[in-house]
This record gives sequence, C-alpha cells and structure tokens, in this order.
Amino acid sequence: MIKWWKILAAVMILYTLVWGLLNPVPRLDILNETIRNVYYHVPIWFAMLFQMGYSVVFAIKQLAKNDMRSDLISNQAAQVGLFLSIPGLLTGCMWAKFTWGTWWTFEDPKLNGVAIAVLIYLAYFILRSSIIDELKRARIAAVYNIFAFVMMFVFIMILPRLTDSLHPGNGGNPAFGKYDLDSNMRTVFYPAVIGWVLLSLWILDIKKRLATLHYQKHEE
Repeated sequence: MIKWWKILAAVMILYTLVWGLLNPVPRLDILNETIRNVYYHVPIWFAMLFQMGYSVVFAIKQLAKNDMRSDLISNQAAQVGLFLSIPGLLTGCMWAKFTWGTWWTFEDPKLNGVAIAVLIYLAYFILRSSIIDELKRARIAAVYNIFAFVMMFVFIMILPRLTDSLHPGNGGNPAFGKYDLDSNMRTVFYPAVIGWVLLSLWILDIKKRLATLHYQKHEE
C-alpha cells in the first residue's frame, strides 16, 4: 500500500515540473527565463543536503550503539545524496552556460567546493569497499562520514560566503529570496523543495529494503 507521503511527493514533483514552466516569473537581465531553473536546481541540492544529513545522523547512531542497521541506512542515504548531486551538477552547469557563458568556471568558490565535496564522498565509498571486516568498516566509515559532512558544509555553505562568488546569497550577492523570488515563484519553489526531499526519502526507502534483503541473504 502506497504511503501518503509518496503520493504527496509525486504530486508535488508533477506540479512543479508543469507549473514551473507555465507560471509568470520576474523579467531580469541575464537570467531571463533561466530563472525557472531555481525550481529544479536548488530543491535538488536541498534534497541532497538532507540525505547527507540523514546519513551522518545514522553514522553517529552507529558509533553510539555499534548498530549495523544504522550503518546500512547511513550508507544508503549517502548513496542517494551522491546520486542527487548528479542532476544538481547538471542543472547547475546548464544554468551557468546560459547566464555566465560557460559550463563551469574555476573562479567560483561554490562550484569548486561542490566538486571537492563530491570527491570527498566518492572517497567514502572507496574506503568502505576497501575494508572487509564489517564492524571495522562500519565504525571507520561512520567517522569518515561525519568528517565528509562537515567538510561539505564548509566548502559549499561557509567558504563561498566569505569570498567573492557568482552564486546568489554568496560573496556579498543577495539571495534569490531578497530580490527576485516573488510570491508567484514561492508557490512553486517551496512545494518543489518538499517534493524533492520526499522523493529522496522514497528512493532511500527502496534502497534500504533492497540492502536489507541483500544483507539477510548474505548472513544466511
């Protein structure tokens, strides 16, 4: 039986995909119609951050209780978060091409921070695959997960605000909510954030079930 929040996720995503292309948006220089990407690019990153946070919570639980199920959930949430970083990066690159004139610029600290954060989490999965002992792998991975989350937060949330950045809300640039996220856009943006976070939980729910079945089969 489908849970209510899964239906809500589907409705929210469908609503934002359709109405995000149809509702009126502010006419701004350079951004023009590309401002609609705020309905997709930003909520996807919010969902990614949510999953990484979810992952680190269960990493802490694993360290506190030495619980293998917590390690399983932490690992699966990190996988979902890393998966969401792909459409997050792609939508960001497309937006950059039409507004900044390039798919990627190494002059923007937030872009560089995102790239470093992704590499840090890729190293997390490489670390997990290199340790055979389950208990040892779970504890070392949990410690690294906490480190990875802190570093990700520093690289994409703190450093860009301390230096010059092309991204809104960073380096002295006003955020969208201050100068162009009007009431019409908010009717799409907030449901989009809710929809993508719920969709990420749906994906995680499926992955947890599959990982649990695989773990039980391996134990037999």
